[in-house]
Formats: sequence, structure tokens, C-alpha cells
Amino acid sequence: MIRSLLIANRGEIARRIQATTRRLGVRDVVVHAAVDRDLPFVREASEAVELEAARPADAYRDGDQIIQAALDAGAEAIHPGYGFLSENAEFAQAVTDAGLIWVGPSPRSIELMGDKAAALAVMARIDPDAASGSGPHGELGEALGAAERLGYPVMVKAVAGGGGMAMSVAHDDASLATAVAAVTSRAERLYGDARFVVERFIERARHIEVQVFGTPSGVLVLGDRDCSAQRRYQKVVEEAPAAFLSDATRERLHASASALAESVEYRGAGTVEFLVDAVSESHVFCEMNTRLQVEHPVTELVAGVDLVEQQLRLASGEYLTWSGPPVASQHAIEFRICAEHPFSFVPQPGTIQTWDLPTDPWVRTDAGFGAGNEVSMYFDSLVAKLCVVGPDRDQAIARARDALARSEITGITTNLPLLRAITDDPTFTAGGYTTGLVSTLVAQRAASDPSPDLSKGITTHA
Repeated sequence: MIRSLLIANRGEIARRIQATTRRLGVRDVVVHAAVDRDLPFVREASEAVELEAARPADAYRDGDQIIQAALDAGAEAIHPGYGFLSENAEFAQAVTDAGLIWVGPSPRSIELMGDKAAALAVMARIDPDAASGSGPHGELGEALGAAERLGYPVMVKAVAGGGGMAMSVAHDDASLATAVAAVTSRAERLYGDARFVVERFIERARHIEVQVFGTPSGVLVLGDRDCSAQRRYQKVVEEAPAAFLSDATRERLHASASALAESVEYRGAGTVEFLVDAVSESHVFCEMNTRLQVEHPVTELVAGVDLVEQQLRLASGEYLTWSGPPVASQHAIEFRICAEHPFSFVPQPGTIQTWDLPTDPWVRTDAGFGAGNEVSMYFDSLVAKLCVVGPDRDQAIARARDALARSEITGITTNLPLLRAITDDPTFTAGGYTTGLVSTLVAQRAASDPSPDLSKGITTHA
């Protein structure tokens, strides 16, 4: 087993990795920006290295400085968490070239799957019906040709990046021009790559993803998750397993995801994402994320596995401690608690005064902050993930309502009112919700009470 690990990330994912290293007796080293020096992941680390950066977020993107910190601290390996450098093939290769162990898939897999056009081409050979798109494209004329072949509506999506950061839907030629301009501009600014793909867009879609784990002896499928509760293409609530999928559809998604990972000799934790038509259950491939997902806890709770431990064991050349998930007999739901306006989703940085989240046996909290900590304006607004597990979906929802009702964070504005509203929404509880759930809730709130008063919760209607 790796004896010392540098965690090249921050906040809740750094602390979540620390939980495993602490249990396994692995010495952890963290790097951090100056603004993060008082956060729990820094205080709790075996060793902390403050990095120099012109802007706070740049500290976690400075691969050279991070590798040097690992070497100076005597770390054997680097775990990138998610975001920042986690899907940067050049960084992964640089880690290996420096004589360190990279806890993640090969640079080749990262590069191939990180390019959405290349990933789409691979999927087209495996599951042609799912690969409903084309690219890479570089200008509007190509996009118009693709839309004519696919039929509107279409999704314009940056070739690079992820997390819903550079994508837009178009319903006609005029809106396609707007979408292409917006996506290329944002993609160039964020990723330095303005190329895009054009895909068929499903109006009433469920966002379903399949957790895979590649090993030298083959790819294991650890079940699926429903991530349809989203705002601005970014997930808010995730649950495992995905409810109300037919057995045939579930089997097709699992087989497609496994074949994709096998085709690139994938190693480690990865997620293959699909859009599933809520009516016909036809599916479209979205992308593969070559890293640990934010929502990995719900899979861990249902499958009874520590994915970070298995990542470390694989990177150490050891046998995994599990051979695949048991038949799902529980249901888990994750709620992303963010420091943001619950209706407009505008970030709301500030200093946390009260931090009181439930600690019941059926609750798991992965948190990057606590009372007295400042939530900075420089990073993503996620402050904690509240997860609940129950023997079935109905009981998991009931426990979630109770846990969210007892959750209290003051000093900053959070999206707790939105999360509570989701658990009360009849469409969510019935299980037939789509990616339009959150926008519908927000529209209902605006119609019933247009006041910008943040103290008022969301009103939902049957």
C-alpha cells in the first residue's frame, strides 16, 4: 500500500480522501491556497504546503508546483480528487515522469475520453444508437449541417471540460447561432479550446450515469445513479440506484458503459453518463468522466465499498478488496449544500456562524467547512454533501426530509430551501422527474412569490 499521498485538491473532497488515508494509516500531505489555510482539510492534514499563486484557484492548477511539493514532502503518490487537474492528461503524465504514482486512469484514457468528440467516436463503434452526435466542429456552418442531420432540438457542447460549464440547447437556426457563440467563447476562456460537438437533445430527459471501475482483469460495473435534479446543467441531488428504469434499459446502459471502458483499457474509477428519454427510454451518450465523481458517496453507500481505498489499492498494485457490488438492497440520496441563492443560484460567500448537520447512523456528511470558516468567492459554492440511506427509496426520502429539516447553517445563504422543496415535490417523490425539475420548482416559486427575500422558502405546488 502507498505509504504517503499528496492530495491535489481542497475542501470536502480533500477531507473525504483524508478519511480513507487516516483509516488505512497512509500519511497525507495537502497543498492549499493562502485563503484556505484555516479550512479543516488543512488543519487536519499530516503536512500542509501553502502554494504561491496570483489567484487562489491557480494554486490548485499549478502542476509543476504541486509535483515539487510532493517530492519535497516525500509523498509517493498524488490523488487529484475531482475538478482542477483531475482530468488533465499532461499533469498525469508529468506525475509519472517525476517518479510518483498517479492515482487515476492512464494519461491516454484521460486524453481520449476527455475529448468529447473522440469519446463520441469510440461510443459510435460500441453503441451506434447512443452516439447521436457529431464533431469536433469549429464554426457555425458545420453546426447548422449537423443540426439538419440530427433534427432540432440539439445540444452544443464544448469538446473539452465538463460539469455543464460550456453547453447550450438550440431549437432552431437562430438559437443555434447564439448557442455556438456562447459555447465557443466560454470554452476558449475556460479550456483554451473552442471546438464543440453537436448532439441530439432529449426534451424530457433523465440524466443517468453508470459507475465503472477498471481493473487489469476487466471492468466492474458498480451500478447506476440518477442525477436529473440539476440547475444550469449542474447536479444538485443524486440518488442510487436510478429508480423506475426498466431492467432492459438498465442492462443496456451498463453494457454500453462497460464496453466503452474496456475499449480504452480503462483502469480505476470512472463514470459514463447518458441522457435517457423519460417516455421511450432510448438513450444518448453524454460523456465519460475519468475521475471520482462528486456524487460517488451514494454508490459507496449502496454497494458497500470505499472507492478511494480501491483507487489506492489499484495504484499500489494490490488486489482489490471487493469483486463487485452486491444486489442493491438499499437506496441512497445525496444533496449538495451550496453557498448560493436558492432561487437564482448566485454564489453567496461569507463567514459561517452556525454549522449543525445531523449525525444519525443513516446520514453521511462530506463537508469542507465548519463554524467559523469563510466561504471564499474564488471557488465553487459547494460546502457539504448530505447523504442519506434507507432500505428503500420511500424511506430514504422520508429520512432526507427529516435530516434537511434539522440542518442549520447560518452566516451564509445556502440552497437548503431548494433541497427541502425537492424532497416535498410530488414529481420527485413519484420518481418520474426529469432534468427540468429544478427549473420548474424555481418558476413556481417566482410565480407564487416574486419577492427576493432570501428568508422565504420555496413554495411548491402539486
